[in-house]
Amino acid sequence: MINLVLCKRIIPCLDIDKGRVVKGINFKQLRDAGDPVDLASYYSKESADELVFLDITASHEKRDTLVKVVKRVAEKINIPFTVGGGVKSINEANSLLSNGADKVSINTAAVKNPDLIHDLAQTFGRQCVVVAIDVKKNSNKKYFEVFTHGGRKGTGIDAISWAKKVEQLGAGELLMTSMDTDGTKQGYDLQLLNLISKKVNIPIIASGGAGKPIHLYDALKIGNADAVLCASIFHYGEYSISEVKNYLKAKGVDIRL
Repeated sequence: MINLVLCKRIIPCLDIDKGRVVKGINFKQLRDAGDPVDLASYYSKESADELVFLDITASHEKRDTLVKVVKRVAEKINIPFTVGGGVKSINEANSLLSNGADKVSINTAAVKNPDLIHDLAQTFGRQCVVVAIDVKKNSNKKYFEVFTHGGRKGTGIDAISWAKKVEQLGAGELLMTSMDTDGTKQGYDLQLLNLISKKVNIPIIASGGAGKPIHLYDALKIGNADAVLCASIFHYGEYSISEVKNYLKAKGVDIRL
């Protein structure tokens, strides 16, 4: 595969629970962060490169994905956005994409039915398929374990092996979330990112732990991520996207201002 040199991306993440954007710590202690359409519009104007919407309780509660929200968001913004959470079939993915989403993200359904990755890539093109992998170190600390159902269910699957497999099945991108660092604002899991980046040739989005601009720099430069997903530092006004982009640019990161 030919690796093109592309600009690194800053991607605000909007975790959706019951139609509202929320943020928590280690996938728990959720608090309200605003209306998804309003926030999407704001981030689009602030020069975010992309957005990710994750219905964080869809798989757990067996609810439908937020097609209505997707349609409203698509009418308001002009940057690409990915939607995930409870996507289990070609039909559900088609509903999201036909209503304005640019990519779909799958996690639980991919683990249950790996062939879905292949089917989505064949139907819509691998550029539309993002496989989200939620992981945390196993209790014996010897490997990173894949979790499903919004981080509620351990699978016993090694994250490195799973990342390699989903690439082979047709995933166009990986969304790697460290449950250990999620919401802690202490930085991304650089060890995890390094391990994954050495094993796959598709773009990696780093998720879980952004607290300061230096954390984004470390993920992109030390962790070799292609993009960084952020929530708390943007949702609550701690930093603006332009601040972060200017900081990264000054440190030599190839970023679109």
